[in-house]
Amino acid sequence: MKKTNKLKRVVIIGSGFSSLTVSCYLAKVGYNVIVLEKNEQIGGRASILKKNGFTFDMGPSWYWMPDIFEKFYQDFGYTTNDFYQLKKLNPAYRVYFGKNDFIDIEDTPEKIVKTFSQIDKSCEKPLKRFLNEAEQNYQISMKDLVYQPGINITELITKETIKKLPLFVKNIASEVKKITQDERLRSILEFPVLFLGAKPQNTPAFYNFMNHADFGLGTWYPEEGMHSVVKAMQKIATELGVTFKTNEEVIEIKSNKDIANQVVTRKETYPADYVISGADYAHTDTLLGENQNYSADYWKKKTFAPSSLLYYIGFKGALQNVAHHNLFFDTDFKKHTEEIYDQPQFPENPLFYANFPSKSDKRLAPEGYSTAFFLIPTAVDLDDNAKIHQHYLNIILDRIEQNTGENLRDKIVYQKSFGVNDFKNRYHSCRGNAYGLANTLLQTSVLRPKIRNKKLKNVFYTGQLTVPGPGVPPAIISGKIVSDYIIKNTPNG
Repeated sequence: MKKTNKLKRVVIIGSGFSSLTVSCYLAKVGYNVIVLEKNEQIGGRASILKKNGFTFDMGPSWYWMPDIFEKFYQDFGYTTNDFYQLKKLNPAYRVYFGKNDFIDIEDTPEKIVKTFSQIDKSCEKPLKRFLNEAEQNYQISMKDLVYQPGINITELITKETIKKLPLFVKNIASEVKKITQDERLRSILEFPVLFLGAKPQNTPAFYNFMNHADFGLGTWYPEEGMHSVVKAMQKIATELGVTFKTNEEVIEIKSNKDIANQVVTRKETYPADYVISGADYAHTDTLLGENQNYSADYWKKKTFAPSSLLYYIGFKGALQNVAHHNLFFDTDFKKHTEEIYDQPQFPENPLFYANFPSKSDKRLAPEGYSTAFFLIPTAVDLDDNAKIHQHYLNIILDRIEQNTGENLRDKIVYQKSFGVNDFKNRYHSCRGNAYGLANTLLQTSVLRPKIRNKKLKNVFYTGQLTVPGPGVPPAIISGKIVSDYIIKNTPNG
């Protein structure tokens, strides 16, 4: 058992990926760390739902950027294989555009370029250039940008980033138009930036590095699902001496002058030398009283990534005409994004994502049964209810049958939905967002909410509302950023 320094008492609020990351790095160098989780299990939005023999990932379901996970494990003397096996999916995903009209995205850039070229012969050379640039941008991002704390604009200025400045004033949509005139191919190329939470027209072209994360690095599946990552990180943290407490909702952060010194839950009061929140940033600020970093008006003016309607479905048998990951783009892509960002409302004809994880992992369902996870991106600040949830589930089921010929409705034996109000209630999610703040030009790097409280010098924030942005790998990076900053820049570091 390692020796802890009792002068370095760290209280971490929330137990999502960013919090788990912070806990591991700080515990490794001797901090005495406790993690307080509001809900009944560790993992934050990466919770699992177990019901009637079915197992569902409740949140993240895409395993992209495997290098980020591997880098984390290696920092603690492990590799990914010490915790779970990864399977590279082929196809990575399938995109439906109508009845029997789909494109499979395979597992290498070469295969993908060939698929695109068969549809549009003229796109081969510009697509290759685009993907080469995407790989360059990915390398620059990982080396020079995403691990920066967002404190000073000088963090962004290197020889390599200066060369890329034009890409910050161009947008993804305009660059994709140069590659192909085929609307289907364009929508596939624009899809990865949806993980960043903004319309392609509002996302800087530099963020095409997400196309390298997609086509270049591939789509993977960790055995037993994304919660396997949570279990791996919790195991590392526990070995390092981190204490975890569930069902401990924080209701107040007390301070003395410019120091937060107590974290109060509904059950107990915890003394603290450092307070780090991986919970919702805006909600955490409400716990600080007059010491909040940003006002409620500040958050109302920000551009949020979408919220979602989620569905967890258990059904008898299996579906043959689908892949593990499926995108249903058989409707107006542009109109749906406008209904998210420009005129916030429930979409009339939504795009949606359908995940059938038991196609890759039979352990997720009883023998002879299967699991499905559906997601419809929606605007934030919508007021949903069970009737609305059922309406959109019916739309999904109808469209699956129309496009694939598969009748899923008659096979369902279990269903549960999760919507905007659920995000607010379970996660205290600001405005009911599912993914955090969008990575628009004016919400990038130093222009995102700061990792450090302006008034309390020992309060820090990590996760999807601060740097570097939405997604599981960025959450892990965010935790590393905050732990590095504390170790290097605070008196007891």
